[in-house]
Amino acid sequence: MIQIAVLGYGTVGSGVVEVIDTNHASINKKAGEEINIKYVLDLRDFPGDKIQEKIVHDFNIILEDPEIKIVVEVMGGVEPAYTFTKKALLAGKSVCTSNKELVARHGAELLEIARERNLNYLFEASCGGGIPIIRPLNSSLTADEIDEITGILNGTTNYILTKMTEEGSSFEEVLKDAQEKGYAERNPEADVEGHDACRKIAILSSLALGRQVDYEDIYTEGITKITADDIKYAKEMGKTIKLLAFSRKVDDSFYAMVVPCLIGPTDPLYSVNGVFNAIFVHGNVLGDAMFYGSGAGKLPTASAVVSDVVDCAKHLHRSIMSFWSSHKLELTDISNSRRRFFVRVKGDPAADLARVRELFGDVEVVTVPGLDGEFGFKTGTISEAEYKEKAAELGTVINMIRMRRVKAGR
Repeated sequence: MIQIAVLGYGTVGSGVVEVIDTNHASINKKAGEEINIKYVLDLRDFPGDKIQEKIVHDFNIILEDPEIKIVVEVMGGVEPAYTFTKKALLAGKSVCTSNKELVARHGAELLEIARERNLNYLFEASCGGGIPIIRPLNSSLTADEIDEITGILNGTTNYILTKMTEEGSSFEEVLKDAQEKGYAERNPEADVEGHDACRKIAILSSLALGRQVDYEDIYTEGITKITADDIKYAKEMGKTIKLLAFSRKVDDSFYAMVVPCLIGPTDPLYSVNGVFNAIFVHGNVLGDAMFYGSGAGKLPTASAVVSDVVDCAKHLHRSIMSFWSSHKLELTDISNSRRRFFVRVKGDPAADLARVRELFGDVEVVTVPGLDGEFGFKTGTISEAEYKEKAAELGTVINMIRMRRVKAGR
């Protein structure tokens, strides 16, 4: 029997207990051993819940119990999760986690500790909820040089943008709806400002590239400035707006961003709607691959955590995870990256297009019936720095959305 401990009995923690209880027989069969939850660490008590008999309030009980071979950290946040995880690894216990903030900040160090001790630090649930992406990057795609990872990595923002597109509602209206349905937190900042997606693309990039990508270095915009009028323009162009997180190799440099993008029907991410997530990977040998599924939610995330527990149980004394160097990868300044931009401006095409073309060259004009006093245009391929300079000189920009560039031949 393999004894495990769960740190945190919140949404994901209770989901882990539920998954193990529900699928106990099949999980044991796949692990080759019986997996038993001996302790659940939480500050609270849960009278009336059968989990109460396993509740402990002192982490040291878990740390000092030689029977505990695997610790499941689903507390969230950096502290005390970092301290507990490090102590568990140093005490010879493997750790599985869904904690994206901790992995993004300390993943390289914790993987190194695990590797030195023939243990595992596994974090499948940290990046795509229930979507298996860490394992493919860690094993199936190791023969490839990954030159692009692009993903819809946050279910809350994807749900909001999908509802805005389907119903023509404002951001504020749909956010309220998402909060009422439990898809958005009471304080939704981490999701809607792009911070959650930023941490996830930092983890995926670090793992794919083998070096530390600091999420603080990634240019990040959320979706709070996307309006119902922006959606109308997108529909007029036959496109949709998605919050994309991506890292890309261009020549010998790498850059990463989290930004709303316009994408067309030929893009594999176009039809990823609602709370679903998708991760698109391009390798120099493989070509294109896409991973799709429930990106959030109690049971999909818990399912990914438990799959890591099974992996740990099968490899108790052998480290199976690739690790990335703590040596930092310097990202290229995004001002050098090039793409097309869709720009909304005040004015009228008849009177103001000449000035736009004087600055931006031969643009494509887009108008929406009923939206007076403004028009939109698509630029040619220019750099971020060029766009910023020309937009400032024009002085009439209402909003700008980047256009996703799909490489030729795909």
